Amino acid sequence: MPPPSAAPNSRESLQGAGWTCSPGRFRAFIPDKPPLSWLQPRMLWEARNDTVARVAGDPVDDLRRAWMCAAWTAAERAGAQDPRLIDRTGEADVSFMVLGDPGEGDASQWATIPPLEATWDGTDFMVIMSDVIYPAGNVNEYADKFYRPYRDYSAPIYGIPGNHDWYAELRGFMYHMCGLDEMGAPEFTFNRGQPSWKRAVHRLLWRRPEPPGPEEASVRASWRSLPSQRSGQRTPYWTIETDPVRIVGIDTGILGGLDREQGEWLREVSRDPSRAKILLTGKPLYVDGKYNPGPIEGGGTVDEIVRDPDSGYLAAIGGDIHNYQRYPVKLDDGRTLQYVVAGGGGAFMHPTHDIPRVRLPGVDEDAFLCYPRRGDSLALFSRLYDRKLAFGRGYFEISPDEAAAYLSERLDIEPVRRGRDEVVLSDRARRAAERLVPLPGRAHGPLHPLLALWFDVNEPPMFKSFLRMDASTDRVRIRCFAATG
Repeated sequence: MPPPSAAPNSRESLQGAGWTCSPGRFRAFIPDKPPLSWLQPRMLWEARNDTVARVAGDPVDDLRRAWMCAAWTAAERAGAQDPRLIDRTGEADVSFMVLGDPGEGDASQWATIPPLEATWDGTDFMVIMSDVIYPAGNVNEYADKFYRPYRDYSAPIYGIPGNHDWYAELRGFMYHMCGLDEMGAPEFTFNRGQPSWKRAVHRLLWRRPEPPGPEEASVRASWRSLPSQRSGQRTPYWTIETDPVRIVGIDTGILGGLDREQGEWLREVSRDPSRAKILLTGKPLYVDGKYNPGPIEGGGTVDEIVRDPDSGYLAAIGGDIHNYQRYPVKLDDGRTLQYVVAGGGGAFMHPTHDIPRVRLPGVDEDAFLCYPRRGDSLALFSRLYDRKLAFGRGYFEISPDEAAAYLSERLDIEPVRRGRDEVVLSDRARRAAERLVPLPGRAHGPLHPLLALWFDVNEPPMFKSFLRMDASTDRVRIRCFAATG
């Protein structure tokens, strides 16, 4: 048990750990609608483009080129310069929020709102990083999943799309986040040389986006209409120029790669070693104890650019995975780059207890950090599995302390719940943990929505998180804030 003197908001208290907190005031603001259910046939059907892209060919690069053509055309008509550049220089120091993968529209998203409101004072803008709208980026779902939750944020909100936004060919994202109504005519090069059966599958199953409803024009015009809220964003990938740091946002589509033109642009904007830079990406480069450098069409990788000492990157922050992970990687030349996963901003939680002991070049378990902690993740999933498989009888449920002790023993890591008496694992808890740890907390591909339904938590503790970043001429501070609900 926690020490009697532990403050209610301390990590050493049950309340602070998120286990006995009562429903927060955020519930008063949630629209009177049922939580997003991923197992509805309609939801699975709307999100089918992920499977189609993997099986029959991915058209994202060609579609992105068409959107970029439309963005350039709109910029030229308006007499503007490069639409990929967002100039916020002249403001000296800069502070901004980073919120990853928020857009479910139910309690798990709204649970982040009170702590966001308590943290965003003094920030200059917010970036929503990956999957603005679930399940499939629908252009007609932005009112409840984007505009309403962040209506009280008085500064601009920028975005980079995630794979779910691309399930609607990026129509919703480009309409609401970038102000574009139509893309140009895409030249589909992705299926050249593909077998005829793949082209046939794509033609039959690829989901085309819904058009904006008659009310969406007024939604776009009326919400976030203050001059201070207008972002001026026009493209799915961009740079935000500030005095102390250049923020580079890239669009990784459905499968995680960059098209050739975006790769050339990334090399160009990264070439200036005198500018400190931060990369924001829809897909993290380090995640779940693995390294994913990020392919670029035509050759090369995103991380080759990030690691180049002439690029000046300090951190690479990605969404997609719904938790917080930090990998401070020491490079061969002595520099340390911060690789961060920050996708815990509102959607269902991805577990951390199945992350193996970190053994990667330049970073090991001693430097790694995640939220929720592995033990808290296992404890939560034990509760969920107990409800599903044992009808809530407690056969599989493990306390947070016992879960932390078990994973400490299994992974040969220090238990994160320090300052307490040593926890002795009961035989029942050990048997339950041995059965639960190999069970999936998430799956990739077609089974992902099925497990998302099982583990979509809309009651405390929800283990959400977001970042606040403060940059000056001599340092950049990255802080992760937790939101349990």
